[in-house]
Amino acid sequence: MNINITTDSAADLPIELCEKYKIKVIPLRVYDEEGNEYFDGETLSTLQLFNDMKIGKVYKTSLPSYESIKNVLETYAMSNTPLIHLSLTGELSGTHQAVKLVFNELKEQYLDWNAEIFDTKCGSIGEGIIVIEAARLANEGATKEVLLSHIQFLSNHMEHIITVDDLQYFVRGGRVSKFQGFIGGLLNIKPILHLKDGVLTPFEKLRGTKKTFERILSIIEKRGDDLKNQTIGIAHADNIQIANQLKEEIVKRFGCDKFIINSIGASIGAHAGPGAYGVFFLNKKR
Repeated sequence: MNINITTDSAADLPIELCEKYKIKVIPLRVYDEEGNEYFDGETLSTLQLFNDMKIGKVYKTSLPSYESIKNVLETYAMSNTPLIHLSLTGELSGTHQAVKLVFNELKEQYLDWNAEIFDTKCGSIGEGIIVIEAARLANEGATKEVLLSHIQFLSNHMEHIITVDDLQYFVRGGRVSKFQGFIGGLLNIKPILHLKDGVLTPFEKLRGTKKTFERILSIIEKRGDDLKNQTIGIAHADNIQIANQLKEEIVKRFGCDKFIINSIGASIGAHAGPGAYGVFFLNKKR
């Protein structure tokens, strides 16, 4: 029997890919200033989120609910269907731990259930690419050992190169001081961030959108491994124009033809803010 793959909504995967590979997604929760609860990818659209943020509304994020986790996982446990669940990096969120607690409860109840949970150390479409690759291999009949080995390789080599349009969104979320945000806005500073060992880390700061765009392309060229023959991920926050421009340049410079392009979801977008974008690819062996 083929192994099924599940994940969380922070993977930012297009609905059509989840349907194609029968991937069930556990939604993270998002709250507005009035305390209204939304489920990422289900009851809050990214368009609404980013439009609200542009006029100053602040959203906060939370872990998936116990019920959401159990509703997805128990379906597989009850039918004794083999499963691998792939989580958002545990260094940035308690989502992996929350799923693991429910997972362990179910393993105690369904003793013969062949299932694993894996912290990808990735997020957004970086996580999503791993999910899709695992699902593709699972559909081809790969064993659990082969799947876990490949997942580990992808996790170790997935690059996340991200920039945000306005530091004020980090200010609102408590990520930087108001003074830093004010000065950054005045100087048109665009930070480039990357994920290192599952942790979002500053990489570089540049002045201006064009310089940042070109620098991201140079990072892809320097760090990328066999770019032409891998899937490139591009995530954007209400910024499809920059996502398409980035794709065009990557095609022109590196000959890539396999992409996953999607909006950043609410659980990550609430922190990044509208205008942010990121690119995800496999790096050279280091």
